Amino acid sequence: MSDTRNHNMPVQFLATLAGFIRQKVYVEQCRNTFGFVLLLAVSLLIGGVTVYGGVKAGILILVGLAALPVLCGIIIYPHFGIIILLTISYLLFFLMRQGIAFPLGTLMDIIQLLLVIGMFFRLKKERNMHMLKGAVSTVILIWISYNLLAFLNPVAASRLAWVYTVRSIAIVMLLYFVFLYQIRSVQFIRTILKLWLLLAIIGSLYAIKQEYFGFSNGELAWIQSDPRITELFFIGGHWRKFSIFSDPMVYSFNMAIAAIICISLISVKFITRPKKIVLAALAVLFFITMLYSGTRSAYVLIPAALILLAIFRYNRTTIIVASITGFFALILIYIPTDEPLLLRFQTAFRPSDDPSFNVRTINQRIIQPYIQSHPIGGGLGATGVWGQRFAPNSYLANFPPDSGYVRVAVELGWVGLLLFCILMFTILRAGINNYYLIKDPELKSYCMAMTLVLFALNIANYPQEALVQFPTSTLFFLAAALIQVTYRLDQEKQMLSTPR
Repeated sequence: MSDTRNHNMPVQFLATLAGFIRQKVYVEQCRNTFGFVLLLAVSLLIGGVTVYGGVKAGILILVGLAALPVLCGIIIYPHFGIIILLTISYLLFFLMRQGIAFPLGTLMDIIQLLLVIGMFFRLKKERNMHMLKGAVSTVILIWISYNLLAFLNPVAASRLAWVYTVRSIAIVMLLYFVFLYQIRSVQFIRTILKLWLLLAIIGSLYAIKQEYFGFSNGELAWIQSDPRITELFFIGGHWRKFSIFSDPMVYSFNMAIAAIICISLISVKFITRPKKIVLAALAVLFFITMLYSGTRSAYVLIPAALILLAIFRYNRTTIIVASITGFFALILIYIPTDEPLLLRFQTAFRPSDDPSFNVRTINQRIIQPYIQSHPIGGGLGATGVWGQRFAPNSYLANFPPDSGYVRVAVELGWVGLLLFCILMFTILRAGINNYYLIKDPELKSYCMAMTLVLFALNIANYPQEALVQFPTSTLFFLAAALIQVTYRLDQEKQMLSTPR
């Protein structure tokens, strides 16, 4: 009996200690002697470490103290975690160029992983699996599984390339389920869209700073660090702008989809006139600053989205607006000009006059026999940076895919390309079907906006690799989840309003 009592003593002590700390810290919020002693001890610790270890050591302790509650908050409060994720996704490369010696890419992986863990905790508590079911969820799981199985590809030149590549595919795609499960109110959807547009405004304003006031010292050092970057960014006597993003391509696509969101919301009735004026001004801002990127493939996204918008909102007003917009677009395309930005915009609609488009076409013809003879491809990560790093002498290492679809076909074969196309089709089909099924005007408009964004990014993924870099990769699966969330919320609203 004494052995049992001795065995339970440590457990009882820990339980008592946990209760004491909870009472003093959580209930009384450190407004007591214990709190005074705790804060004094922390202050002395930071001061002592700073004296003996330097300012950096003291800062590291402060960062550690701040990071722990933030990391716990991401798990416990999913809305907070999603906002943190979207914000850092936008600012990631800007922070890197400020010389911050911290693995920010790993930080993104940690945040994503914590969000997934938080979802599983809530899922275990609520046992509500039906929210994660559906055709889109099924196809995404199949696609993730196929990418995981690519590790076993017998012709892959490097397994390490797979390791470094799959983390940017599997974890990011799991965010779809996080968004799908954790976004449960129209109020939070509004918050997400406001944050999305706010971050896009920051990006556009910083591009204006780069255009008229030049690059910062850190940005210039990065551009000049590699002749290939310099050659890519300096075209036609003009520097391409990249704002706070990784490169001009990612910047331009994010400006385009932000403009598409604004334009789609302008067309709905429940938005008030003052808000429509603000949205119109933002759409113009995003469009103009998008031109600073010099990315031709981004210029066609807004007109393409307008065509789908006209189909969605088939009425007299939409046809008139679309016709006027198309008329002015034709003027911009064919008007004689010597302005470099406008000339580059015009060549986007005349691909035969674009040398880079012709080079891509030739490369695709060269690689076609390889794709046809390798049904599961040459291995995930076989091309691009990881291919050059881990298998520099392989056939695919120096092949420039220049297209998300071509990369999938080369690395995962025509079987992978077929699965990828089925995935994109299933997502877009769900968006279109849900738009016509949703009754609530606000939810209907959000579903439409997200479907237009997904449609535009699919077009962008043909001439460029549009879905692999932050924040576009995160935003793509956020939009895919929102088209399902809006339908679910509408169904819940209809059930509540139906008399029993």
